[in-house]
Amino acid sequence: MKQQHLTFEEYPLHVPSEKKVVKKLESLIQELEECGSANTAKVAIKHWNKFMNELATDMQIITVRYTIDTTNPVYKNAQEKLDEISPLISNYSSKYEKILVKAPYRKELEKLYGPYLFKMYENGLKAFDEKIIPELIEENKLTSKYDEIMGGAQILFRGETYNLSQLGKFCSSEDRQTRKEASIAMDNWLGEHEKEIADVYDKLVHLRDEMAKKLGFKNFVELSYLRLGRTDYDAKMVAGYRTQIKQDVVPLAQKLFKKQMKELGIKNPQTYDYNLKFKTGNPKPVGDSVLLTKIAKSMYEDMSKESSEFINFMIDGHLLDLDARKGKAPGGYCTYFPVYKAPFIFSNFNGTEGDVNVLCHEGGHAFQAYLSSPIKIPEYQEPTMESAEIHSMSMEFFTWPYMDRFFGKDAEKYRYAHLTDAIEFLPYGITIDEFQHWVYEHPNATHEERCAKYLEIERANLPNRKYDDCPIAAKGTRWMRQSHVFGSPFYYIDYTLAQVVAFQFLAEDLKNHDRAWKKYVKLCKLGGSLPFTGLLNKVHLRNPFESGNVKKNIKPLLKVLKEFDVEKF
Repeated sequence: MKQQHLTFEEYPLHVPSEKKVVKKLESLIQELEECGSANTAKVAIKHWNKFMNELATDMQIITVRYTIDTTNPVYKNAQEKLDEISPLISNYSSKYEKILVKAPYRKELEKLYGPYLFKMYENGLKAFDEKIIPELIEENKLTSKYDEIMGGAQILFRGETYNLSQLGKFCSSEDRQTRKEASIAMDNWLGEHEKEIADVYDKLVHLRDEMAKKLGFKNFVELSYLRLGRTDYDAKMVAGYRTQIKQDVVPLAQKLFKKQMKELGIKNPQTYDYNLKFKTGNPKPVGDSVLLTKIAKSMYEDMSKESSEFINFMIDGHLLDLDARKGKAPGGYCTYFPVYKAPFIFSNFNGTEGDVNVLCHEGGHAFQAYLSSPIKIPEYQEPTMESAEIHSMSMEFFTWPYMDRFFGKDAEKYRYAHLTDAIEFLPYGITIDEFQHWVYEHPNATHEERCAKYLEIERANLPNRKYDDCPIAAKGTRWMRQSHVFGSPFYYIDYTLAQVVAFQFLAEDLKNHDRAWKKYVKLCKLGGSLPFTGLLNKVHLRNPFESGNVKKNIKPLLKVLKEFDVEKF
């Protein structure tokens, strides 16, 4: 069991000095260049990994502190320095990878570290060259600018001021007028900032297109896939997967939406109406972040020895920042501090069932990071995004038996809402992905053209969405509130891929919990030692890219859905 000696507040804030970092990296590169054998290279690699872990820890601490309080000038300045220095670090990482890829003793190193590591390096080298460093610095600054705009939202609603996360709870109110007014308030805010956000995105698109062309790519699509570490699938395979979702999930999602509106008795539903699942209101957690954390602690302690050790490590180390506050960046995430072998969970609780989702979803990410921490090769600790999301989304289903603790009489409500939300999310997920492919294939499109295209794709995948009361959203601006579109292009499809795989874990868990949990823990411990499809093969899970597999993973859910007595909710 890992011992937590420091709490997060006690982690020192080290802002990396460009001069010192460059000097150290140059000496480490020189050490590697002078190696004449795999044995001497092993030592140099160990030194490199140690420093890079220290640097990554410093950088993650800065990013976490900045997102916790985007108004703090110390953290803001530190984040700005990070935005400038990280592309320089990438340049030295590229030099390091180049030496190892071309080393005469490469085959010996592959036996020690595995061939996948070198495949990752080769991918990384295609995606980076020092000639794009100025663009990378600017890209970082622009994504930070977007975070600042969204994190700084101050929206007046019924005499009180809220940020985007806080206002979100009113959008799922049992009272339709409240939902409507909250959505209009959000729409008005987006309208006031539409030009500013659109300008940030336009600059990002042109910048990324320019980088891609500098590196010899037709457009940013292929470059982005390389940046995401996708060594085992391409855009064509993703397009085929999206087709499976359109055929096998979109019709089911529309049936669920219609059933929901029938139960609610709403004849002309607007987009905000779908935020309310039941006439009697959405499932509500039994308490605030303090109580929910206590429940999460008891849940993870009951689940297994590994999860018990994990949750106590997290709580003892103050490694959860859960409450929404003024100046805090919106959204939620999990990150990892390599030096302390510690995951960290960031969120914005707002009193809805989403609070419980965070403790389960981000808890799944953190659990995987905790179990993978003994892996000595840093590149193998963290899986690629679509693999990482399997851990989080599957954990959501493994926590189903404990929902009575979080929701009391609303537990069954929650399970039904959770499953239907997961199914209904898939059409939205492929909408965001298809939109991004179009954007980077047409980088010179105007903002209006981008919005029109988004609306066209959304209408095909989510025809139920109507924005009669929200003129800004009606123009096709919904994508502007999706942070991944700005900061992590092409990442969003990963959620859908993982969700389809997580459905298989749900089906297996309902049949044989012990076997399913054992498989899940094995997957977590593998970290990122294999690419997405390799991990699936290793633990005998279906590959969603293979034709028919989406349907196979969806089919058992139909039976589960029939077991819920929705009329009683």
